[in-house]
Amino acid sequence: MESVIQIAVDPTADQNLKSQAFNFLSQVREDRSAWRVCLSLFVRSPQPAEVVRHVALEIVNNAVQTQHLDAQDLNHIRDNLTSYIRQTYVPGAAQGDVDPPHIQNKLTQTITYLFTALYASGWDTFFDDFRGLAGDATTIGSSNVASTMLYLRILGSVHDEIADIMISRLAEEKKRNGDLKDLVRARDAHKIALSWQEILAKWRQTDLSVIEMCLKTVSRWVSWIDISLVVNESMLNVLFQLAGQQGISSGSAEGNVRDAAIDTFTETVGKKMKAPDKIELIFFLNVSTVVGQLVSSPSLSELRSTSNYDTDLAETVAKLVNNTVFDIVKVLDSEPIDDQTRSRAEDLLQNFVPYLLRFFSDEYDEICSTVISSLADLLTLFRKIVKSKGGLPPQYSGMLQPIMDAIVAKMKYDETSSWGREDEQTDEAEFQELRKRLHVLQQAVAAVDETLYINTLSRIVGDTFSKFGTEHSNLNWRDLDLAMHEMFLFGELAVKNGGLYQKSVPSSVASERLIEMMSKMVKSDLACYPHPSIQLQYMEICVRYCPFFEQHPQTIPGVLENFVRFVHSEHIKVRTRSWYLFHRFVRHLRSQLGNVSQTVIQAIGDLLVIRAELPEDSGDDDMSSEENDQSADALFNNQLFLFEAIGCLSSTSSVPVENKVIYTQSVVGPLCSDLQQSLEAARAGDERAVLQIHHIIMALGTLARGSSDWMPGATSGTPPPNEVSEQFVTAAEAVLLALESLSSSINIRTAARFAFSRLMGVLGSRVLQQLPRWIDGLLSQSSTKDEMAAFLRLLDQIVFGFKGEIFVILDSLLTPLLQRVFSGLAEPTTGTDDEIQLAELRREYLNFLLVILNNDLGSVLVSSPNQSTFETIISTIEYFARDASDYPTARLAVSVLVRMSAVWGGPDIPNPSTNNQSPYPSLPGFDQFIITRFSPICWALPSNPSFNAKDMQARQVLSEVASLQQMILLKTGQEYLTWLRDKELREMGLQGQVIDEYLRALTGDAKAFKQFFLQFVSRNAQ
Repeated sequence: MESVIQIAVDPTADQNLKSQAFNFLSQVREDRSAWRVCLSLFVRSPQPAEVVRHVALEIVNNAVQTQHLDAQDLNHIRDNLTSYIRQTYVPGAAQGDVDPPHIQNKLTQTITYLFTALYASGWDTFFDDFRGLAGDATTIGSSNVASTMLYLRILGSVHDEIADIMISRLAEEKKRNGDLKDLVRARDAHKIALSWQEILAKWRQTDLSVIEMCLKTVSRWVSWIDISLVVNESMLNVLFQLAGQQGISSGSAEGNVRDAAIDTFTETVGKKMKAPDKIELIFFLNVSTVVGQLVSSPSLSELRSTSNYDTDLAETVAKLVNNTVFDIVKVLDSEPIDDQTRSRAEDLLQNFVPYLLRFFSDEYDEICSTVISSLADLLTLFRKIVKSKGGLPPQYSGMLQPIMDAIVAKMKYDETSSWGREDEQTDEAEFQELRKRLHVLQQAVAAVDETLYINTLSRIVGDTFSKFGTEHSNLNWRDLDLAMHEMFLFGELAVKNGGLYQKSVPSSVASERLIEMMSKMVKSDLACYPHPSIQLQYMEICVRYCPFFEQHPQTIPGVLENFVRFVHSEHIKVRTRSWYLFHRFVRHLRSQLGNVSQTVIQAIGDLLVIRAELPEDSGDDDMSSEENDQSADALFNNQLFLFEAIGCLSSTSSVPVENKVIYTQSVVGPLCSDLQQSLEAARAGDERAVLQIHHIIMALGTLARGSSDWMPGATSGTPPPNEVSEQFVTAAEAVLLALESLSSSINIRTAARFAFSRLMGVLGSRVLQQLPRWIDGLLSQSSTKDEMAAFLRLLDQIVFGFKGEIFVILDSLLTPLLQRVFSGLAEPTTGTDDEIQLAELRREYLNFLLVILNNDLGSVLVSSPNQSTFETIISTIEYFARDASDYPTARLAVSVLVRMSAVWGGPDIPNPSTNNQSPYPSLPGFDQFIITRFSPICWALPSNPSFNAKDMQARQVLSEVASLQQMILLKTGQEYLTWLRDKELREMGLQGQVIDEYLRALTGDAKAFKQFFLQFVSRNAQ
């Protein structure tokens, strides 16, 4: 065994041998007798290597935990291990003389598993045995350091095993643990607590690592033993001494002991108990005094603004404050509660809120975050009181303003922080996350006292803007950033009731205040402040509160001038973000911008030059956040917003048509020229030229999107004037030229498809003239299934939008179009992604057929040019309708058959069960076709062995199948009933009575038949 373990861990051993060793060890772990060898190996003297001992003990540990050993075996293990411990952890042994920590941890875990198995049934001296090993009252913790540490380790491990509420456990384990805790409380808890007191009483003469571990043990056990075992005079005296130590630093042994003592207070306060008892406990522990002394200690007061500020101590005390306030609030929020308890709790709250705000306002965000939860709980309590009583009583109302002021102050960037530095991106992200949490607290204050919230933020923003008016660039950017950030957030209250204005007047008091803020901001020189954060905030605010400019159009030119300056900013983040925000601002206010369109377009024309850059392979796998991404790709994606903004500016209704043409041509012309110049190099394989063409196509498509909100099929709006559309015909020709030359490039096809989808809105019916070329380019031999599906979606829109004009073109294009689709459908799949794309292509193909049928274009499917394809169409539909592996597609396929039957089946036959009227299909012979071809499909899927009638999607298919049978009946009447009775149902093996029942249901209520059909299929499937 020893040799096997040594081979397994030896890095120089032969790999085959190592593999055999690992396999052997895996088998040993499962063997029910191997633990005996391993136990002997662990306790052997002389000791084997540490790694051998550790592996051996792990196998013993696993046997105790999982192999359900009998009492004899467990006692054998206990006797051997306790004998080993008595021989090793002898009086006077230091930590260096005994097992290393990792072995002690494993040994402790094994002892704990033995405890759970034997404490209730034979090992009732468990704690006495290890307590005795640690020494008597005079020697415990002092002369027997190693054995005392082991004793405390075991106490901690026992708690983790039977009392740690953070670990999820089975019901059986919960019951076992509950019983064990009851036994410990009855038998040993008082003796264990006495041992703690004996250890802590000698804290000045004892190894501080023992004191620290003892305090941590007390902190864990206090939650489930009698509180009086911890909260008593002797214990508290020591805790007060330890927690109140002055002039020590965190990280030192003394500092660790002090922090552990404070944590003991925290865990003691957090012990579950009734409300009156909880308040009594907080008073008895004198927590307020303890916290007050700690807060006023030099480490947290005099050194607070220095590099020697003890942040670890601050965070530890903040946790104590947080837990205490949480419990006080919980008491005040509980019902019923007697007047005396409520009064005492309110007194405590008055004492602790200043401490709460002290740590909430701490410069270090980690310390602030420690108390956010209890502050949120306090505000929730206030909100409940306001809701039930209509306002806050005096003892609470005075707390709200300091809380609001503290939240706002914490929103501000620290004086030591910078903005936008690459090496501080993580700190910046964490601060923005903190701001989100602070915003939630501000909203809670607003819910308690909206007037206070409005007045506070109005004062802060107003005072800051006034200071800026007199101090200008001398004002700290952090103050301006805070005011503008609060102004940005203020809108959530100002516009919550439907907008900033109602009938051209402010919609609320908050809206009125926000409008005042906006007026001050746009009339000031704030946009000229040099810090990038202020410039970004300025733009974000202008975009968020665009309705302000609709009511104050005289301010728009000045703001646009600022935007034009920002889009040319030398700061990369300001420049790229401004391109997006400028687009948002222009799109929202496009109807107001006609008189300045030309000026603005000319001012940003230099930014419309496209210079494609191949991506650099940085070798860095780290993904930049979208906000901070400054790659060439990201810059171009932002540049596209400028093209859309140009489209918005040039297409506004107040711009004369001749000017619209000039503006559009000024952008389209250079782009098309650049595309043609790049085409030769792209054909020769120049990657940068291909990327340049891709970017140009994307820009043309984006310009088109900005130039028109209309799309084919829209019920409102119209395409641009013919003169403007002609400019986009030129753009479309350029895109088609590139597509035809570079159709093998997926990037070019993707960009062209993007442009095509946007050009539809500006070309109108002109797009039909180019449709054959678009189909040739976008459904090339290189096109993927995903591309085909996406293009079919676009064709759906064209068919719907131009159904009155498209028949002739569709008639000539349908067969070649579908043949390419059929090729895609027939391609074998090579993986999960491919299967997903195939399923999507199937559904888009069927949807395309439905769009044709639903828009009175069904005759194109059976016209002379397309008759040769009709049988393939029917075959593919039949195939999809039978496929039990793809229920959504099967349902859609049956829907197509239903629609075909409705379109070509002729007039409905009323009362088909009694009416002998002959069918009169619009396609000759179609009545027999749907009976002989469509009807059998109804049974193909349910009879598939893989079909699961209980699956919800399968049931939806069956519902559609029922609709198909009903539609066939409506169109063919008695002929269908005869077919079912004499042939179809009988050939399925159904008897006369069952057939009659089925036909009665089919000719009855439509909804009832669908339910009948579901039951019929389920019954026969069984």
